[in-house]
Amino acid sequence: MRVLVVLPTYNEAENIDRVLRHIRKALPEGGVLVVDDGSPDGTAEMAERVGTEIAGIEVLRRPAKAGLGSAYRAGFAWGLERGWEALVEMDADFSHDPDALPDLVAPLEHGVDLSVGSRYVPGGSIPNWAWHRRLLSEWGNRYASLMLGLHITDSTSGFRAYRADMLRRLDLGRIRADGYGFQIEMVHQVLLHGGRVAEVPIRFVDRVEGKSKMSASIVVEALALVAWWGALRLARGVRRRLSPRH
Repeated sequence: MRVLVVLPTYNEAENIDRVLRHIRKALPEGGVLVVDDGSPDGTAEMAERVGTEIAGIEVLRRPAKAGLGSAYRAGFAWGLERGWEALVEMDADFSHDPDALPDLVAPLEHGVDLSVGSRYVPGGSIPNWAWHRRLLSEWGNRYASLMLGLHITDSTSGFRAYRADMLRRLDLGRIRADGYGFQIEMVHQVLLHGGRVAEVPIRFVDRVEGKSKMSASIVVEALALVAWWGALRLARGVRRRLSPRH
């Protein structure tokens, strides 16, 4: 299976060289697409230099910061046009371990449409997180599962792999959420389209270099969107029960 890792970046100069080399070591036959949103620190230029030394690394330059969901949609479209069979989401800051990539991709070889790197299945972990941060994450995931019927422990995880065939079935142009909301929406859409989802345990660590891109507004967006999608799900259920066929 031909695997493309889509790596959104904004001001990742401290990490980009090392993470690209680690990814290529973990997936020697895979490719990497760096989707850079106009990083002023030279991230794109550094990635292009690494690409002259190591095969299979490409850079998609975008003029300005446009959000994580937008970056992934652009990266997925790029990969689908070029015939990649699996597409991976991954952070560039080493919070996601490149060495875990083979285990993350493996379920796709057995008919799974979306493989999610989970912090909350047995074997997963979040070392050094404050209790209140872990509580927010765990209950946010439980809230999404309850509202949307996801039956997944970590729908907000940003370390995941999709089969290209499933991404082609989704209308990516209609998926507008960003941050946590994008991750939840994508899981929700895969399940609505009859896809199989599996979770594999991962060890998630806070970034060592650089500054976190997460903000309170992204969390609020995710909670609001889940409430809206949950209301739509409820309305669909009511319509089905009122349908003459039922």
